[in-house]
Amino acid sequence: MSDSPDVPAGAGPATEDFYCDEALSGRTAVDVVVETDTVLAFHHTHPFWPVHIVVVPKQHVPSLIDLGGGDMSAVHDVLSVVRHVARQVAADHGACRVLTNLGDYQDSKHLHFHVNYGEPLRD
Repeated sequence: MSDSPDVPAGAGPATEDFYCDEALSGRTAVDVVVETDTVLAFHHTHPFWPVHIVVVPKQHVPSLIDLGGGDMSAVHDVLSVVRHVARQVAADHGACRVLTNLGDYQDSKHLHFHVNYGEPLRD
């Protein structure tokens, strides 16, 4: 499973940071679930599961293990929203998964969590 959404036709080449370059910049429209001053949660633009929500900090943070000079407050803010979204998905569907990718598994080099439910939509 690729963790970065497909970039729409005509939007230019895929980048290493879809979230800064596309979703947070407004270049790619997203269906917002929750937005705070520091975090954005939205429905994945190319979902892998029937319910697939991505939660990202608005400031650039490379990954869970590389805060890029930032501090833990960004992680705390993101996890607070992840908890909120996961609680809602679990209440609506009876279960959910929360995951993040690191290293070669992390296609978009921006800290993000997937909150999802259901069986994969594709292989």
